[in-house]
Parts: sequence; C-alpha cells; structure tokens
Amino acid sequence: MTALTSTALVTGGSRGIGKAIAETLAQDGYQVYLTYVSKPQEAEAVAAQIQARGGQAKAFPLNVGNAEAVTRFFAEEIKEKVDLAVLVNNAGITKDGFLVRMKDEDFDAVLQINLRGAFICMREAAKIMTRQRHGRIINISSVVGQMGNAGQMNYTAAKAGLLGMTKSAAKELASRSITVNAVAPGFIETDMTASLSEEVRKTYEEAIPLKRMGSAQDVANAVAFLASDRAAYITGQILAVNGGIYC
Repeated sequence: MTALTSTALVTGGSRGIGKAIAETLAQDGYQVYLTYVSKPQEAEAVAAQIQARGGQAKAFPLNVGNAEAVTRFFAEEIKEKVDLAVLVNNAGITKDGFLVRMKDEDFDAVLQINLRGAFICMREAAKIMTRQRHGRIINISSVVGQMGNAGQMNYTAAKAGLLGMTKSAAKELASRSITVNAVAPGFIETDMTASLSEEVRKTYEEAIPLKRMGSAQDVANAVAFLASDRAAYITGQILAVNGGIYC
C-alpha cells in the first residue's frame, strides 16, 4: 500500500494569519490544504507560492459554517486519501457591535463560523485521526476570548467557547495520541488591524508590554511548534501570543 501524504489542513488559509500558518507548515514538510470562502485568486496564489518554493499545497472552497459541506469535504478530499496529521481551525469572521445594538443575526453568524464551524471540523478530523491513532488539532482563539472586549460580544463568546472545546476535546482524544491545543493571538498586524487609525494603533501598542503589535508569523511559529514532535506531550493548553497584554 502506498503511504499517504502527511497533510495539514488550514481553514481560512488564504490571507493574514492563515496564510502565514499555511506557508510555515509547508516549510516544515507538510502538504498543505488551505480553504477559503471568497477571493479564490488569493488562495490559489498562496498555494502557488508554496509550490514555487518546493512545497505541496492545494486550495479548496469551503464554508466551515455549512456542516453538510464540511462533512462532504472530509469524505471526498481527506478520508483515506491523505494522512491528516494537522488540523488548524483558523477560519473566522467579525461582525462587531455593542451589546444593546447587536442584531441577533450578527451574533448568530459569528458563532456559526467561528465556533460551530470549528466544532464541525474537529469532529470530522477526529473521526479520521482516531483511526490513524495520531494527529494534532490546533484552534486559533484570541486574547479577547480570555479577557473580553467591548463591542465584540459575539466574537468574544465564540473565541472563549473555542477554548472550552479545546480542553474537552483534549481529554477525549488523548488516548488515541491526538493532541488538541489553542493559540490565542493578541493584537496582530493583519488586514483588519491595518484599517485602524494611528491614534487607536498607538493606544494598543502602549498597552502591550512589548510595545508592538505581533505579526502573523509570530502566530504561525506557535502553531508550527504545537504541530511538531517537540510538543508531543502538550495537550489541552492555551498558548498566548500577545506580547504580554494578558497574562
């Protein structure tokens, strides 16, 4: 029987933190499957860049909030076709607003993608990894899931829920040599933070003990560590990548 290719699945891997994670895991020798919802050209460009550097990568359209689509994707593209070594739940959206003005649909949409979507992907990955008796699941949470943030009740709830799911899944899957951990980034230089005014940016930087925002690569490095053999005895943990803003 031909050995299956060791593969890392990165949801939301076409830009920002997801892009950096996909590129870093490819450098570490994984075939990378990255998913996207919109802008296929960006996702294909990431895959092409990885291939140009000698790595292996494929881009797939996938809305993680659609349970049927996720189940079909795992059945058609993952199960018995690759060795699913790593799942990185990175896909997410924001629909910010203060509590008294937040619409029900905005609250539900964020939890549907950021929390339920991660749950569905974990469930389908766990079915495969359990049979393989190995695997790494890494959930991308956020510092706001630990400390809260005004105007982001939906996003904060989803990211806090992801931490709880991480700890529960770690206990359930450890006997099958599957580790489950979370990375909680702080304020990171991304497309979303690029739109901040200079005044707001300065306020954030002054509140961070290291006096700078983090980079997407800082987060990718943490994910790569948790995906590696060096983290084989680490599970159920939250690795904060936040410059010391929340300890």
